[in-house]
Formats: sequence, C-alpha cells, structure tokens
Amino acid sequence: MRTFPRSLIALGAMLSALSQPVLAAPLAGEAAAAHVLNRLAYGPRPGDVARVTQLGAARYIEEQLDPAAIPLPADLETRLGGLTTQAEAPGVALRRLLDARAADKLGDGSNPRQRAVNKQLTDEAAEARLLRAVRSPRQLEEVMTDFWFNHFNVFAGKGDVRALAASFERDAIRPHVFGRFRELLGATAHHPAMLAYLDNSVSKANGLNENYARELMELHTLGVDGGYRQADVTELARMLTGWTFRPKQLADANEMFYFDPKRHDGGMKTWLGRSVAGRKEGDKSGDGLREGEIALDILAMHPSTARYVSTKLARYFVRDVPPPALVERMTRAWMTSDGDIRTVLRTLFASPEFLDDGAAGAKFKTPYQYVVSAARASAVPMETAEAKKLAGALSRLGMPLYGCQTPDGYDDTEAAWLNPDALGIRIGLASTLGKDADAAAVAGALGPLLSHRTREMAAAAAPKLHAALLLGSPDFMQR
Repeated sequence: MRTFPRSLIALGAMLSALSQPVLAAPLAGEAAAAHVLNRLAYGPRPGDVARVTQLGAARYIEEQLDPAAIPLPADLETRLGGLTTQAEAPGVALRRLLDARAADKLGDGSNPRQRAVNKQLTDEAAEARLLRAVRSPRQLEEVMTDFWFNHFNVFAGKGDVRALAASFERDAIRPHVFGRFRELLGATAHHPAMLAYLDNSVSKANGLNENYARELMELHTLGVDGGYRQADVTELARMLTGWTFRPKQLADANEMFYFDPKRHDGGMKTWLGRSVAGRKEGDKSGDGLREGEIALDILAMHPSTARYVSTKLARYFVRDVPPPALVERMTRAWMTSDGDIRTVLRTLFASPEFLDDGAAGAKFKTPYQYVVSAARASAVPMETAEAKKLAGALSRLGMPLYGCQTPDGYDDTEAAWLNPDALGIRIGLASTLGKDADAAAVAGALGPLLSHRTREMAAAAAPKLHAALLLGSPDFMQR
C-alpha cells in the first residue's frame, strides 16, 4: 500500500479547503433583517428593520417574492397616475415625438418642440422609477425591474427609443421580473425599443445587421463563453430577419411588432449545431417568425444561459465573485423549473451563502443603489423637485437613468464605481439630504448597518452634521 508524507496530506487538505468558501455563522435577528433589506430592498426606511426583525427574514423574503399581495400606498398610486408617460401607449408617445420633429423642421433648427417632448419623456420616466424605488413596499419588484432593465439594456438617447423606453420597462420588463425567463426574453425581443436600439428593425436578407443577434447570445442569454461562434451570430441574425416594427403603424395604431416576410432570409441555416429549415417554396407567411421563436425557446433553456444569468444574479445579490457552489445550485433550479425566475431566486435567498455573516456589507453600492437608499433612510418626501435632484445626482455619478449607451448595461461591482471623484459626489449628496433629515431617525433606520466607530464619529460632530455623516459613512456605502 502506497503511503504519502503527512506534509503532502496536510497540503492537500488545505488546498481542498481553499476550493470551498469558508462560511461564517448565519445572520439572525436584526442583522438578518438589515441584510435582506440591503439586498432585496434599497435599504431600510425608518421602522423597517424592526418590522422585518419581528416578521422574520424568511417570511419577508416570501412576502417580497409575491408583490401582487402587497398593496401600494394610495398617495404613491396617485402620484404615478399623474405622470402622463406612465399610462401613455408607446404609439402615442412616438406620435408626439414624430410630430415635434416634423414641426421643428419648419423652424430655425433649434428644435424647441422636440427638446420639450424629449425632456418630458425622460424626466417623467426617471421620476416614476425613483418614486417606486424609494416609496414602494414592493421593494424586490423594484430591485428586479432595475436588474432586468440593465440586463436587457436599451439607450433612451438613440432615435425613437426615447419615446419607447418607458413602455419597454412597463410592458416588457416589469410584468415578467419573477416569471419564466422565456416570457421575459420574448417580451424584450418583440418590443420596438429593443428592435430599434440594436437595429434588428432594419435587418433584412440582403442587408443583414448582426447587432441584436450578437447581444442576444452574448449578453442576454448564453454569455460570451457560452459555446457559440461568429458563424452562429450570423445564422441567428438570418433567422431574425423580418422581426421589425413600422413607426407609422406604431404611432397611428400602436402596432408594437411586425414580421415582414419580404425582409426574411428564407434559406437553410445551421445554428448551434442544428439545421434550421428555410421557408418552403411559395410560403410567404409565418415560417420566418417561427424560426425566431424557436431560437428564443432554445436560448432560454440552454445550460449556458442558466449558468450565465445565475452567475449575474449571484454577483448582484451575494458577492462580486459569486460562490461557484451557489451558482451550480441556481443553475440546476433553472433547468428543473423551466427557467422560472422566482424559483431561482428562492434558491439564492435560502442559501447559506446569501445569509452568511461574511456576505453582509460585502457589496459596494452602485450610484443608483446609493442614491435610492440615502433617500429612503432620510425619508425624502419625493416630490417632483426631489426626484429631479436625485436624477441629477445619478447623472453626475455617471449612472443616468435610461442613459447607458452600451448594450451591456451598467456594472454592479466595486471596481466599477469606487473612485475618489465619485465618493466626493456621494458625500455632497449626503450633506444635501442630511441637512433636512432627522439624524436620530436615520440612525434608527440603519440600526445594525452602522459600526460603533461610525456612531461615535457622528456623535462627536456638530448635531446638524450627524445625519450627513451617517449617510456619507463607509458603512453606508456598502450593502
């Protein structure tokens, strides 16, 4: 029998231990409540930590996974109802924008009408998003709306997308944040904002545009290491030719999607190792549309998609370097639940990695998370003026709402956002919000999220600076 030196056996044990994350004790009580409020919500408002502690973290998680059972405050619904763009059909918004462009062509080139429409569309969409994020008790719904909008990012500054971005969030993202991934994927693929942003609306057999096909695989589903080749991008782009929308029909009749068989490439394709039959001779109907739907079916349930999106979710909710074992469990949950997002999230939130004491405060807040959490902790009244100030702060911090120009969306890691200039802007916002905030209420809201050192530092300063120091502290920058 072969024997090994004890030193090698010990080294092997050490290496084995290094391959598995060392978990600390699980969070409990107030610490668990504060942690889930920092991850499933945009941080606590005054009274939240006490409520969730009494309710229990597990029950709060289940409550948040069923947002339809959580009523919205009447005043919040009234405010949202007063924003034109929140109920406006995308065709109506586009018609207003097209009419403004036409009127401005007759003017001096300063485009005042178009600028006025653009401003209203952008301002109201941002106000609605911030209102919900700060005030809605359906916090996880808001967190997931932001996550999925970022995952399927469209840039509102590109052409007609400005008139369509609010509808994209309302109609393609928000209804599907906890549903089957295939439904979410299909809703984004058919929406005119996505078709316009990634140029599939102009793609045709004799003028192929690969932008959407590439990002559909690289960013929305399989991931850059998902096992596809450039040839697969081209073939998928061919399968998706004809997926478009007609601006006039959208503006006049709210026709959101149109499949144009004349634009479709009806030839044979070979995609991800599969042969895709072309359109039969003389068939000018829906076979081309079916090709795209089959592609979405395959992509939604591909193991690479399950792993890629599970990794993104674990990175967002747990750590910048997500625990591999957790990602594997989430991937299995995806594959066994037909891509049910709620099931995957339950697996994540029930995991020891999520509730690990070492995970608390392990994530650095993005500008959006920081701004919204500061407004919540300081109980900002969120009138239109406050919403505009918060939106302005996001622009200064490099994260304007609906303003990410690239399809990969905003990063959510510490490396992307931790820099001296950004910290200075955050501290300036903390001073502004802290000026009118009740310092005792802020301290009470944040509870166990504040270290003893931070509390001592604030207590030693002038009373009028207490709230600002808490909101600008290193503790509050983490989640």
